[in-house]
Amino acid sequence: MANSLLRTDKEIAEIYERHKKTLYRVCFAYMKNHADTEDALQETFYRLIGKGPPFKSEEHEKAWLLRTATNLCKNSLRHWWRKNKNLEDYEAPQTNGNVEISYTLSAVMALPEKYKAAVYLYYYEGYNSAEIAQILVKPGSTIRNHLHGARKALREKLGGDFDET
Repeated sequence: MANSLLRTDKEIAEIYERHKKTLYRVCFAYMKNHADTEDALQETFYRLIGKGPPFKSEEHEKAWLLRTATNLCKNSLRHWWRKNKNLEDYEAPQTNGNVEISYTLSAVMALPEKYKAAVYLYYYEGYNSAEIAQILVKPGSTIRNHLHGARKALREKLGGDFDET
């Protein structure tokens, strides 16, 4: 990893290729449409170019990008303009050229805001609750409670055969 804040175009491109799908999915879980998701993804990498710290490892790099992306999405959803926008006018398509949206992922995206990031990071990215707590800057018990509540909601939505592994 580079020790300086200035990164070459090649380094930025490599970071982008490593993390674009993960960040896209996380942003899509919040934004629910491709245009806003792409804006959040672009802004995340813009922040990396302008303010990104030197990373100790690829895991540190990924955690920073995930935290930045989730914060940008949350800030965007709280913006006054978004509150005045009629979101029912927009329908989220089920596929994109880069990412296939499955029925289960659609159910995850339909969860309440507080559950989405924790569930996605746990089940789709393989982080444990302690790592998720660090990334989302929340207590570990809160993350475990969010996962428990999300499992219950998913079990109701997907049926009793929902596999929790």
